[in-house]
Amino acid sequence: MTDVTNRTAFITGGANGIGLGIARALAKAGVKVALADRDEAALGRAKSELSAVTAVETVVLDVRDRETFARAGDTVEGRLGPVSLLFNNAGVAGGASPAKMTYELWDWGLGINLTGVVNGTQTFLPRMIARQQGGHIVNTASGAGLAAAGSGTLYTTAKFAVVGMSESLAIELKQYGIGVTVLCPGPVATDIIARTRSLQPGIDKALTDTQRAEATERMARMSKWLQKGVPPDAVGDMVLDAVREERLYIHTDRTMAQMIEARCKALLEAMPAV
Repeated sequence: MTDVTNRTAFITGGANGIGLGIARALAKAGVKVALADRDEAALGRAKSELSAVTAVETVVLDVRDRETFARAGDTVEGRLGPVSLLFNNAGVAGGASPAKMTYELWDWGLGINLTGVVNGTQTFLPRMIARQQGGHIVNTASGAGLAAAGSGTLYTTAKFAVVGMSESLAIELKQYGIGVTVLCPGPVATDIIARTRSLQPGIDKALTDTQRAEATERMARMSKWLQKGVPPDAVGDMVLDAVREERLYIHTDRTMAQMIEARCKALLEAMPAV
């Protein structure tokens, strides 16, 4: 059981959606929180809200920027104390069909969804190990990181990698008393689709009018589907419980159950009989 009271947490993507839900749960549990996000206005709103509950710092951060990450770590720890709870949560949902993918899209999607997790871990993990005071890392992946679910090759590739990274870290960090959790949410009621569209490198020039209309309709359907999902604050409570109980996996619902079962069955059936 991990006691989180009076610890300091660093949360990427912390001003919106799941990240803000995590911050709210932690704040109520007596954790000092540092929120990192690209959305400066949302950071201001989040700080105004959470400052009534706990000590809060904010930093404007693109998780692909390692130098800014390091400076943010120094600043936050100077003001709130050592970071021992790390939430690599920032992510985007975009991409394109394989026929329309570009190097620019690959670099953008993997840079945020995968390299951002690496950067957060590499910024804070050596500090945690050196202090010998334990800690916990939570990486936000997706149900799409456990079985291909029609979420797009770019997104699925990054999220599979985050799951594998988390599982491996969980084994290797036991000796240091540092726990690892991987969050694999199903639909969560956030505005990630709209925020992703405002950030994603454009592919419109490669689309016909019909393809562009189909893409817009597809995004609208996905946004509507997400709004029927689990509230972000409920996910935050799930994450807090998992950290306290030192659990490796968090599922927000059973959306992926049959697909995970089918994938595991296919893998086992593909093995030699002897």
